[in-house]
Amino acid sequence: MKQYLSLLLLCSGVWFSSVDAKRKPEHHVDEIFLNRWSARAMSGINISDAELMTLFEAARWAPSEYNNQPWHFVYAKRDTAQWNNLFNLLVPFNQEWCKNASALVVVISRNINEDGSARRTHSFDTGAAWQNLALQGSMRGLVVHGMAGFDYERARKDLQIPNGYTVEAMIAIGYPANDDVLPEGMRQAERNRSGRKPVTEFISEGTFQYNLKG
Repeated sequence: MKQYLSLLLLCSGVWFSSVDAKRKPEHHVDEIFLNRWSARAMSGINISDAELMTLFEAARWAPSEYNNQPWHFVYAKRDTAQWNNLFNLLVPFNQEWCKNASALVVVISRNINEDGSARRTHSFDTGAAWQNLALQGSMRGLVVHGMAGFDYERARKDLQIPNGYTVEAMIAIGYPANDDVLPEGMRQAERNRSGRKPVTEFISEGTFQYNLKG
């Protein structure tokens, strides 16, 4: 019944259909940026290959230095033989809510060129691919949550990631659910979508200036 309700709400556009009242931009932006947020409550519904590939297709079209496309995604869907390879990388806190994810993804970037020289923008470019993926997921009513709470060295070993690649982050992807699927300590954060610091705190004209209070 809970899975049916989650799908019904998803198809009716209830999930992510309106911007949280606390997320007020200082300047005009499209609502796609305000609607994207890192939820944790997921239903445990399985995701189709077609749905998942749509997210990776969005990542595919991200910009990169000389179009070298340094990103690589290792994924596992729930209820598959590969699931535990990724799930067991997570710290206990993240396992508590990621157990209801539809898919887990390890984000990797190629940090050297074919001639062995360093790629200066590999993380920057891979971040652009992640953002494409996250926005596409949000537009489709999915939870897409990036995280650093996992064992990076174990990921390199268990997933057989070779030298020349950097382990960047993990992503949980799933269908949204009510926050009662979360441990009590996580529920309040789920109800309060995070805001952002003022634009004036992270921009400066001409030279670097750290404007703590704007």
